[in-house]
Amino acid sequence: MTAASDVINWEEAMQQCGDDEEFLRELLVDLRTEVETQVTNINGIVQSPPAGVNPYEQIMRSAHMLKGASANLMCSQLRMSSLKLEEAARNSNQIAVQTAYGELQVAIQNFFAYLQSIGL
Repeated sequence: MTAASDVINWEEAMQQCGDDEEFLRELLVDLRTEVETQVTNINGIVQSPPAGVNPYEQIMRSAHMLKGASANLMCSQLRMSSLKLEEAARNSNQIAVQTAYGELQVAIQNFFAYLQSIGL
């Protein structure tokens, strides 16, 4: 299991939210929903790339959204793995995309486990 501090820097996230824990917890739930949405998008693209659409561009967009949302809440592991996927997709590197996507899935599992550990 990854250390909680790798999943989220709670102190910095609290500062970002004006030391309002209830607000931070609401934002973390919102982030979970966004993660679920973007991962569903990425899974669909990986399993069955849509015709006439650059799959790498779609993956890059989803990864970019995850990167920004996780950065705002100081979720470093999720942010870093999203960044790696975004860069791999930008370079249209299939092997790097697959590797980065695997890392993102681990980060997501850790994030969800952390949320569960704090009752969210």
